Amino acid sequence: MRTTFHKIALVAGAAAIAFSGAAQAQGQGKKIGLAVANLQAEFFNMIKQSIEAYGKQKGYTVVTVDAKGDATTQVNQIQDLLTQKIDALIYIPAGATAAAVPVKAARAAGIPVVNVDRNADGAPGDTFIHGESLKATRELGEWVCKQTGGKGNAVIIHGQKGTTPEIDRTKGFMEGISKCPGIKVTQEQFTERWAADEGNKIAQDMLQRDPSVSIIFGQADGIALGAAQAVKLAKPGHKVWVVGYDGDIGGLKAVQRGGLDATVTQPTFTMGRMAVDAVTDLLAGKKPPADQPKDGVLTTKDNVAKFLKAHP
Repeated sequence: MRTTFHKIALVAGAAAIAFSGAAQAQGQGKKIGLAVANLQAEFFNMIKQSIEAYGKQKGYTVVTVDAKGDATTQVNQIQDLLTQKIDALIYIPAGATAAAVPVKAARAAGIPVVNVDRNADGAPGDTFIHGESLKATRELGEWVCKQTGGKGNAVIIHGQKGTTPEIDRTKGFMEGISKCPGIKVTQEQFTERWAADEGNKIAQDMLQRDPSVSIIFGQADGIALGAAQAVKLAKPGHKVWVVGYDGDIGGLKAVQRGGLDATVTQPTFTMGRMAVDAVTDLLAGKKPPADQPKDGVLTTKDNVAKFLKAHP
């Protein structure tokens, strides 16, 4: 009996080693260029971590560059990656205006492109992996309607103007709150970096212009966290509902503590692994779906613990 078990264990162990070796062989000797919009944002950092860890598991070398929110810098960085003879490009555009330039350059060099989170208008990559923002922000808007009794002056602090998530999150949230005519959007402003310091300053200015503001939608958790801090300092004397988007670890912890009222959790780590799998398919001559959306989940105090325990 003991001998039989020992043999089974040896076979299982050999199979696991063989599987690991096969997985590594997929990317052996291959180089992925990863161009990230801005690593100051926790969401992008989580994608980076996922791609680098899973890419290493698959045997790839991953070369990461950070545009720090500047589109011109990113164009130059990707040109440099192409001279390094990368085999594939995973690309998160730093802005909307120059987003198509790197895709066209990569295609001219015969390099497959996987877009994550943001697409390049007019020159999309071979596949686009992203959170399905419309449905999720619609649900977020409907949740805000219920919590506020359908009344209040709302402000929206947008992400970077014209980017895919900014457009979709605006549309979805507006559709959600449209069911409550008592909620009026009184102020809107764009950020450049989706960052906490921007959210903080913009929210401070908005609250000074109109102290009656009772709803703030920051289109990323970083923005919302900055806005929540502004509300705390302003001491408006009434409840101000602050909601975000992304499900960053910092955002989730804030929901758990009550610093944010709600967010939407994206399957960030899953999206990173999907990007590496898409590279593997493309290098093997397989064509992944052109559009690969992943649903986000409305996250409140009621369900936040499970996402903090195991982020998707």
